[in-house]
Amino acid sequence: MNTESKTFRVPNIGCDGCVRTIVNEVSAIEGVTGVRGDAASKTVIVEWSAPATWEAIYAKLVEIEYAPESTLMP
Repeated sequence: MNTESKTFRVPNIGCDGCVRTIVNEVSAIEGVTGVRGDAASKTVIVEWSAPATWEAIYAKLVEIEYAPESTLMP
């Protein structure tokens, strides 16, 4: 199975609680195998394989109001 990974900034991250929300919500997407975040650098790393897609992950992040920085749009 082909695993993909993406590292990106989320400007709306303000604290560890924000990171936990992102981890919990994105981890619930079928196919997502790992989510890590760092509040200090406002970065998130997501790893996934099918059936998850970057488009689905991106849509979830927008839905929960933690959209990735616009320079990293799909």
